[in-house]
Amino acid sequence: MKIIISGTVDLDPDQMDAAMVAAKPLIEGALTQDGILDYDWCPDPLTPGRLRVFERWESEAALQNHFNNHWYNDMRMALAQFGIRGADVLKYRIELAEPVYDETGTPRADFFTEMSG
Repeated sequence: MKIIISGTVDLDPDQMDAAMVAAKPLIEGALTQDGILDYDWCPDPLTPGRLRVFERWESEAALQNHFNNHWYNDMRMALAQFGIRGADVLKYRIELAEPVYDETGTPRADFFTEMSG
C-alpha cells in the first residue's frame, strides 16, 4: 500500500536559503532510493521559514528502508543546523487514488472510478 508523508517543518527564516542549499544534495540522494515516488521539500511562499514536505512511497518497507538510510539521517542532521522551531509531519496510507477531474474535465470530490492506489 502506498504511503504519503505530508507536513511542515519550521526553521529560522533567515536560514531558509542556506537550509535549501544544504538539503538539495540530500533530496537528490533520497530520490535514488528504491520505492520512492515523490520527495519534495519546498519553501512555503506565504510563511517565512516554513518548509512544505511531500513524499510518496511505494510501501511501508520502502519507507522503513529510507528511515534506515543515511540520506534520511543526513537530512535530519542538516536541518538541525538551521534552527528547527517546530514540525508537523504525518504519514497516510493510501487505499484509493483517482483523478480529480472526470472525463468531461469536471472536478469531482467523490470517488467515481475503480482505479486503485
